[in-house]
Amino acid sequence: MMDNGEDEQIDVRSVVEAVSADHSFGAPLYVVESMCMRCHENGTSRFLLTLIPHFRKVLISAFECPHCGERNNEVQFAGKIQPQGCCYHLDVPAGDVKIFDRQVVKSESATIRIPELDFEIPPEAQRGSLSTVEGILARAADELSALQEERKKVDPKTAEAIDQFLSKLRACAKAETPFTFILDDPAGNSFIENPHAPSSDPSLTIKFYDRTPEQQATLGYLADPSQSEGGLGAPSAATTTSTPHGAIGATGGHRAIAQSNNTDISDNLFRYSAPEEVMTFPSTCGACTKLCETRMFVTKIPYFQEVIVMASTCEDCGYRNSELKPGGAIPEKGKKITLSVKNVADLSRDVIKSDTAGVKIPELDLELAGGTLGGMVTTVEGLVTQIRESLARVHGFTFGDSLDESKKNKWKEFGSRLTKLLSLEQPWTLILDDELANSFISPVTDDIKDDHQLTYEEFERSWEQNEELGLNDIDTSSADACLWIYRDS
Repeated sequence: MMDNGEDEQIDVRSVVEAVSADHSFGAPLYVVESMCMRCHENGTSRFLLTLIPHFRKVLISAFECPHCGERNNEVQFAGKIQPQGCCYHLDVPAGDVKIFDRQVVKSESATIRIPELDFEIPPEAQRGSLSTVEGILARAADELSALQEERKKVDPKTAEAIDQFLSKLRACAKAETPFTFILDDPAGNSFIENPHAPSSDPSLTIKFYDRTPEQQATLGYLADPSQSEGGLGAPSAATTTSTPHGAIGATGGHRAIAQSNNTDISDNLFRYSAPEEVMTFPSTCGACTKLCETRMFVTKIPYFQEVIVMASTCEDCGYRNSELKPGGAIPEKGKKITLSVKNVADLSRDVIKSDTAGVKIPELDLELAGGTLGGMVTTVEGLVTQIRESLARVHGFTFGDSLDESKKNKWKEFGSRLTKLLSLEQPWTLILDDELANSFISPVTDDIKDDHQLTYEEFERSWEQNEELGLNDIDTSSADACLWIYRDS
């Protein structure tokens, strides 16, 4: 921080312009005169724009009132809203004190919940903050215990109930009882440290999800509220656009998939099997919720299965998205695909990774749970690149100055080892473990049996896996009865 004598009084517009600028290193400390919300006198707000390496732009603000002594600070994210929201589930067992030292980045749109206590910290209660699990619980307890003496005089019953709750909350903060710490952020800008990264953490689960129209509106992303109600005046039926048979070519297909060119993926997949027709129908943009156009077709990929390819493009905000959905029935067994990567041709193999598939690279002791990267159509090289970028985004905050030198060197070593995979200095193994058998790695031979570097292995799903997928509760008896009636008629 700069000395008070060096502080420069500046207007808010300059701060906004600095946030919008591409550069952030070397940004000055901005000082703005603002009103204190406690005594209503003028205090001083200081803003510092900085970039946390391998994480995101953040705007650190601090307020101080010389009249009443009021002080507070806040962390806001100056970069873009992420494409999806994120939800962290941290299981805190009793007696584990180290888990409370995990760093937590809570954005101004995040909600914290502890289901065992039926306790929730809404976004407006604790705005953007950089803390630890222990720090967040301690701050919540301090805020709840404030004005307890006055509350006991006015409303003794409520004060007694709060005291009982505070004893439970403090028991959790001292690791006396187990609980679940949930951090849910629709903006996708929150984070809980994984000390075992890049390996998986048995105590921490991360899930990404698409935002609802209500969450879009809360984030200020809803351009036209009428669009969230289905879009008045939108065509009610899908239109069909005939597309002639043909293929763009294997070279163009590989290029589009490797570059993640979402607009061309649906066209380039024609090289597997040209569809009879492409359906075009109106839909809603996942970013701005305005009307856009979605193209969909069904195709058959050799040695795989029938798939539904969908691609959407929004002309208003430029958002593009492509999805690959499995067609047909749910397979009875899961599938494990193992590829031995030995040469450059293996890096160009097409990869279809479903959102239920986990990724393993045994040589790096790397394991990503299903849903970590979502579903994607890419290549082996593109998948490794996505893993590297995802680890930098999700775990990037642990590269900061607060990390000790040994852990920082461990991260640098792992990053170099991950990069070396693409240089093929030595053979390595890629494993896709998909409970729904909806993933695929293309062979390099005409017959998949002749590709000795690629193996497919089926396995029986456990009851827990079926429960997580919602398969244990499926009742198809009514559909089976209707099918028999249809056949008899």
